[in-house]
Amino acid sequence: MNDPGVQAVYNDTVVRQFSIMAVVWGVVGMLVGVVIAAQLAWPDLNFGIPWLSYGRLRPLHTNAVIFAFGGCALFATSYYVVQRTGQVRLFAGPLAAFTFWGWQAVIVAAAISLPLGYTTGKEYAELEWPIDILITLVWVSYAIVFFGTVGRRRVKHIYVANWFYGAFILAVAVLHVVNSAEVPAGWMKSYSAYAGVQDAMIQWWYGHNAVGFFLTAGFLGMMYYFIPKQAERPVYSYRLSIVHFWALIFTYMWAGPHHLHYTALPDWTQSLGMMFSLILLAPSWGGMINGIMTLSGAWHKLRDDPVLRFLIVSLSFYGMSTFEGPMMSIKTVNALSHYTDWTIGHVHSGALGWVGLISMGSLYFLIPRMFGQKKMYSTKAIELHFWIATIGIVLYIAAMWIAGVMQGLMWGAVNTDGTLTYTFVESVKATYPFYVIRVLGGVLYLGGMLVMAWNTWMTAVSGRSVHVPIPALAAHA
Repeated sequence: MNDPGVQAVYNDTVVRQFSIMAVVWGVVGMLVGVVIAAQLAWPDLNFGIPWLSYGRLRPLHTNAVIFAFGGCALFATSYYVVQRTGQVRLFAGPLAAFTFWGWQAVIVAAAISLPLGYTTGKEYAELEWPIDILITLVWVSYAIVFFGTVGRRRVKHIYVANWFYGAFILAVAVLHVVNSAEVPAGWMKSYSAYAGVQDAMIQWWYGHNAVGFFLTAGFLGMMYYFIPKQAERPVYSYRLSIVHFWALIFTYMWAGPHHLHYTALPDWTQSLGMMFSLILLAPSWGGMINGIMTLSGAWHKLRDDPVLRFLIVSLSFYGMSTFEGPMMSIKTVNALSHYTDWTIGHVHSGALGWVGLISMGSLYFLIPRMFGQKKMYSTKAIELHFWIATIGIVLYIAAMWIAGVMQGLMWGAVNTDGTLTYTFVESVKATYPFYVIRVLGGVLYLGGMLVMAWNTWMTAVSGRSVHVPIPALAAHA
């Protein structure tokens, strides 16, 4: 690197590794999701085997999709973007390699421990304390690599995508350390440092911000880089992107109590969570509009570019989810939606529609470049993936919306004498057809992921690992 005769190159090995594993873990996580969706429709599918039971596979599904698939996509894209926007090689290359192997070790440990029944019982934070320590080590290393790269950049300006990636890294570090404070009681057993309603409040401060920073801020980093690149257009409004950033990160942090309406949490805290959730609509839609309007003058590209279609349609789902979330946080609406499958539909419109599609679009941009190709092996396969994934999402969320509203109405229906009109079992029976439709939607979405895995494999074997040179002179910001 110090020899002027040697051309400096970007460190894309770790980007390539994370990109491939994002696809692999995507298939695994979505397969487990289809299995547990099928178990809700046909309970005998656990075959009486404890480690195949719904209660053990469900946290495996959420961890695999969020932290394995989503996490690997975030590592891959952030490492790619921070190098290109700073025109500098990744800081501390060996530490970057550790983040890859350490993160894969976390995922494998989760895949073994969760089916065996080792869990803290905390939503999205089920992993026991030895794995939590490894997560912390990997995350601190990630922060050192990312911010070290930002610090040695050759471009004066810090592009907005890096602001979102940076906020995601810092916030997730704080969330993980605080919520995972626990007292070990054996090698795979611990007790939370908090108790009662305080434990619930800390957990949903973490849980909602896992959505807000892991599943939103990080993926907005993808949006602000890959949509302009794929559309070959500048961001619609750079000023709006900065307003979007500050408004989003300030507001999101305080919306967690809306998960605890009608519980032992103090009423004022519930109301504060609701208020911040309603305010959150503005920056969320500001970001969505900024991304979609980046296509101004280039809408025709959507006809022929399925990768751009993934990226833009993901923003449609982002806008829909970030309207629905604040609406569901209103106490009167929440009285109908709470504990129903409406919540499941809301989560998956965000997870499958926003997180899934933006990740797939970004990976379709990245993967061919990692193997010296101009595009993926098959554009028709990308087209097929887009349509079956989108149809799968619509079937899934529509089924859950209908089922959820129906459940809420049935549970709240009373006779003139004050007795319940329906038993709980009757609501379960009425929900059954919608569970079957959900399985169909999940199978389609998984099918799309399998198409992507095949396309990725063919792109990799027909290409070769490349070493991309860093530009000799940094461009002006």
